[in-house]
Amino acid sequence: MAVVSLRALRKSYGPHEVVHGVDLEIRDEEFVVLVGPSGCGKSTILRMLAGLEDNSSGEIAIDGAVVNDKEPKDRDIAMVFQDYALYPHMSVFENMAFSLRYRGVDKNEIRRRVEEAARILDIGPLLERKPRQLSGGQRQRVAMGRAIVRKPKVFLFDEPLSNLDAKLRIQMRTEIKKLRERVRTTTVFVTHDQVEAMTLADRIVVLNSGVVLQVGTPEEIYDRPQTTFVAGFIGIAPMNLLPSRLERQDGHCVAVLPGGARLPLEPAQADSAPSRDVYVGLRPEHLEWAPHDDSGGVLAGPASVVEPLGSDVMVAFTVGDHDVQARLPPRTVRSTGAPVKVRVAPGNIHLFDRASEQRLGP
Repeated sequence: MAVVSLRALRKSYGPHEVVHGVDLEIRDEEFVVLVGPSGCGKSTILRMLAGLEDNSSGEIAIDGAVVNDKEPKDRDIAMVFQDYALYPHMSVFENMAFSLRYRGVDKNEIRRRVEEAARILDIGPLLERKPRQLSGGQRQRVAMGRAIVRKPKVFLFDEPLSNLDAKLRIQMRTEIKKLRERVRTTTVFVTHDQVEAMTLADRIVVLNSGVVLQVGTPEEIYDRPQTTFVAGFIGIAPMNLLPSRLERQDGHCVAVLPGGARLPLEPAQADSAPSRDVYVGLRPEHLEWAPHDDSGGVLAGPASVVEPLGSDVMVAFTVGDHDVQARLPPRTVRSTGAPVKVRVAPGNIHLFDRASEQRLGP
């Protein structure tokens, strides 16, 4: 069992605090992804968990035992770094076996563990090669294999896919997903790529400026972002956030968008106040092509950017003075300046208080 607990965890460099009282419980065998922009504190949290950085205050516990004062080698964790950190003069086998030899593990047990990890990662034929003879993806597999042979309580991944090209990153995401099914170990994975977070995580922790903004499953984070930052950060294309106002119309609540468009809301979304300044959040994939719809709840404007993607097309158009992105069926809009008309179902409208930037309603 490996439950990881972070309690009021803080980190300061002189007067500058970079991690602000993080509380997080990571369950046994759970795959948790820390995600956020550069400088949000996610790698600092990982390094404190590994023992590579001292925490300024708060506690880090593994299986209920506080490890603040323990050396990295005594925490029973294994870390996979962004730059692989392989020994260039050693073979793949020697790289994977090094930590076990350092700990005095029996030679036969070392060979058994290395060969088992190589089989899981499909790098058996590479065991006698040197790192310079491997591709980037193969090197990352070796780095993961070196962690697997340790059989630690916790795996830590520090942006392990950042150095790979786009195609290889997709391939390695799949490999990590497969590895997850074979090796059920508590894992903390750090990335700035929200696609990696959505595809890999059991739960996602969204950070910004050293503060945890939301913790939840990928579905919870996507369906119910709790702040405008989370709404704009999570999603293949960012959520459109339009400064708007809630008003009453014929006993119903509507959101009045820039340019005067009025979107009817579901009863559960209707705020008790007759008027309120809000941000209306609209995901590009929830905007539906409606060229002949003249009813209410329609957004229209000329296309300013058209990006054909094959399976669909990303279109930016102007609503009032604000750009809106829509993901539409292919070939619906072919050129800039073409008219765009879309509608959105009330159930796909997100509301955020303008002042606090916090979610409103369900």
